[in-house]
Amino acid sequence: MATVEESSVTTEPVPTSEVPTSEAAGRTSRGGLRALLVRLHFYAGVLVGPFLLVVAASGFLYALAPTIENVIYRDTLFVDSDSSTTVPVSEQVAAARQQQPDGTLLAVRPAPGPGDTTRVLFGVPGLGESERLAVFVNPANAEVTGEIAAYGSSGALPFRTWLSHLHRSLHLGEPGRIYSELAASWLWVIALAGLVLWFTGRRNGSRRKPQRSGSARRRTLSWHGALGTWVILAMLFLSATGLTWSRFAGENVGELKAALDWTTPTVSTKLDATGHGGHEGHTMPAGADPAVTSWDQSLASARSAQLDGPVEIAAPKKAGTTFVVQEIGKQWPTQADSVAVDPATGKVLDVQRFDDYPLAAKLSRWGIDGHMGLLFGLPNQLLLAMVAGVIVAMVIWGYRMWWQRRPTRGHAFRLGRPARRGTWRGAPIPALAALVVVAIGIGIFLPLFGVTLLAFLVLDLLVGLYRGRSSESTAEQGDELLV
Repeated sequence: MATVEESSVTTEPVPTSEVPTSEAAGRTSRGGLRALLVRLHFYAGVLVGPFLLVVAASGFLYALAPTIENVIYRDTLFVDSDSSTTVPVSEQVAAARQQQPDGTLLAVRPAPGPGDTTRVLFGVPGLGESERLAVFVNPANAEVTGEIAAYGSSGALPFRTWLSHLHRSLHLGEPGRIYSELAASWLWVIALAGLVLWFTGRRNGSRRKPQRSGSARRRTLSWHGALGTWVILAMLFLSATGLTWSRFAGENVGELKAALDWTTPTVSTKLDATGHGGHEGHTMPAGADPAVTSWDQSLASARSAQLDGPVEIAAPKKAGTTFVVQEIGKQWPTQADSVAVDPATGKVLDVQRFDDYPLAAKLSRWGIDGHMGLLFGLPNQLLLAMVAGVIVAMVIWGYRMWWQRRPTRGHAFRLGRPARRGTWRGAPIPALAALVVVAIGIGIFLPLFGVTLLAFLVLDLLVGLYRGRSSESTAEQGDELLV
């Protein structure tokens, strides 16, 4: 958000004797804390900026991917029929099995509405992690319309999957996930620091409306700060939800949720655990498909249990377990009820309602769906694209200000400096101690933030040792930052 700018305001110095001691001390304390924020915002913005730029640019494309995907794969996803009359799900499964005779039948997603196709999902060799082969079937006549690899619980098809991996890891696998975690770990810090600097600095005009007058540097700063103010909540949301998927911080988030019993509840799939024995003659042989009629039976049982939205029917994973029917609709209001169905009798053995989820589990579900642009459909996607575009612009404006405030004498390619070194000594010791404790705690929970923060401190120390105290004390007054 708000970044560095040299002062164009000149004021006459006030004699020290005319300023009350307490007032002068207060200004010094605030100035010391402010200088720390300036240096933090400066170094983080300069060094993490490229990661934010890439993650925001790829996020812009990914936000619109669900809608674009429907256009690219229209002939496979949709059929020219608005009839609500369909053949039984079992016949659709049989048609998909004929199309894919060798794969392991995993699940079925019946057509959610007229004009949609049914997805029959198989596990086949050669697919990536979390991928399943989806065979698409016309529910009106059980004709296969195509087969495409689908990724994750959202069922992303290849175009959206490619963008997802670009956004998440730059297609570099597990090592590539470090870049997106680094961006998510610092986005909220940069945003909050910038917000404080923008609203506490000396400023003429509105802080929520960009200025069109003044120097080029001031206009750039105005756009950077004002638009950052408008999207601050969205940036905090994207940072928090992005960290839940991250490699290192995500593990800590998972452990915290488990310790506080905030995990998403699931239905019990064990037949013997529900007291329904006597299925020895009805268990599914290893590697065999469930009985054809059990798909229709499981769907009917789920509908009778008020699972009214789009669902996925998952086959028993092994002998002695149940079908699991889960609502998979991502749009608001969220429907995520699930039931366990006895494969022999079709009886519902266990039910889990979304209304009974812990609040944290609900927030996690809404956060993930909102981050992916699925929660409110197209409006959600357009909002995410707008925020991503603003973040891209803010990073570019930040680097532009860094260039604009460079000294123009001595070397044409010198860049702007951060805030003057050593002003932290004027900050209150209790505030500094609290800041150190908070930084250590956050660094432990967000490891990449902690490591890079330490790297920033070491870099700053080395730069200071290189320049020497004499060069700092004789630095031009125009290089000092007023944010």
